[in-house]
Amino acid sequence: MSHPLTLSTALLLVVPPLLWASNAIVGRLVIDLVPPITLNFLRWTIALFILLPFASSIYRRGSGLLTHWRRYAVLGLLGVGMYNALQYLALRTSSPINVTLVAASMPVWMLGVGSMFFGVHVTLRQVIGAVLSILGVLFVLSRGDWEGLLALRLVPGDLFMLLATVAWSVYSWLLTRGQDEAAIRATWATFLLAQVSFGVVWSGVFAAGEWAWSDVQITWNAPLALALLYVATFPSLVAFRAWGIGVQRVGPNVAAFFNNLTPLFAALMSLAVLGERAHLYHVTAFALIVGGIAVSARR
Repeated sequence: MSHPLTLSTALLLVVPPLLWASNAIVGRLVIDLVPPITLNFLRWTIALFILLPFASSIYRRGSGLLTHWRRYAVLGLLGVGMYNALQYLALRTSSPINVTLVAASMPVWMLGVGSMFFGVHVTLRQVIGAVLSILGVLFVLSRGDWEGLLALRLVPGDLFMLLATVAWSVYSWLLTRGQDEAAIRATWATFLLAQVSFGVVWSGVFAAGEWAWSDVQITWNAPLALALLYVATFPSLVAFRAWGIGVQRVGPNVAAFFNNLTPLFAALMSLAVLGERAHLYHVTAFALIVGGIAVSARR
């Protein structure tokens, strides 16, 4: 049962969106040092080795990893292989502010995927909230020019982030379906490692394709090494851990509101680190998205 939201839990739930926003900033900073798909592969490979001392028990016979390999292969594909790779790919042509604002429409896609594929009933209040959130996404994609929507030409990064958001929505619903063996669900680390184990394989396949079809250049230096260690540890492992504890305490409905702090943090970090300018349409889009989520979450 969910507990009331306390100050300590609220502070804990602020950690994941802060780290996810920083992931977008770091991804943009190293854009000229490493290709996006390769960056995702390196990130999760390092994360896998960090997890091993805490969760290697899933590789023992009878853990259920091989018995239910299809489930973890799909989860690894959507959550590790696709979502993060598409996000880094989006950052090649779109700003961290825009990327995280588009990602803030995720509750809308959660609603649609749940209704179409998982038989979840949609209420009128949820539809109204979805419309507001969609308007927010359209506003940031059109750069605040409503009259130009008919002639809207999305940059590739916006489209990649939309695909990433849909992939994460399907991934999230699949997490609530299916049975996991006790050995896999023993801790947050074992369950995450089960997904990452397959996700690294998917990421490696995608990275191999990137190397085969493009002129890949990696600039190995200290900044890149620090960036890889950071994104593999904090936006990946620490954020997952903090989010899991917060959801256990207050439930997913309350925790979901904190996810939409990501665009705000990304905007502040972009101003401080990348020197990007915030625009009125960013503020308006953020307000519409958060307003839509608030309306849809009310009972």
